[in-house]
Amino acid sequence: MNFMFFLFGPWFWLAAAVILALIEIFTVGLTTIWFAISAVVLIFVSMAPVPLIVQLIIFVALAALLLVFTRPIAVKKLKIGREKTNIDALIGKTALVIKKITEFEKGEVKIAGQIWSAHGEDNQEINENSKCTVVRIEGVQAIVRPLENNSINEQEK
Repeated sequence: MNFMFFLFGPWFWLAAAVILALIEIFTVGLTTIWFAISAVVLIFVSMAPVPLIVQLIIFVALAALLLVFTRPIAVKKLKIGREKTNIDALIGKTALVIKKITEFEKGEVKIAGQIWSAHGEDNQEINENSKCTVVRIEGVQAIVRPLENNSINEQEK
């Protein structure tokens, strides 16, 4: 019994917590941290005369609850995996057509001071000096849609 207490007692759960925390540090997936927290809780639970099977059930249940209910909040607060790149920041911006866009020929647009080759979203023709909106970026090409009031007057130039 003394050997079982050592094998599956507080030291076992401490080792599990450390190993799971190290895995989280190296993967940064915000998944194994909940299991590590559960293992820390089980350090104290294992000090009571609780059978190993009950400890394992508590461990799995607590980790699952933490994973399901707290991970989404933590991911949202930490904004993991949602970093906008420079290209993503261009989507939705207004651009100025500096070379006419036709169905069969790429044009050019100026977005945030940079010139991009561009194509109409539905093969639309967009005249030079018209305003458009960047719908998406495909490779090095901006896919644009004309604005309703797309003509730019001389004062805006």
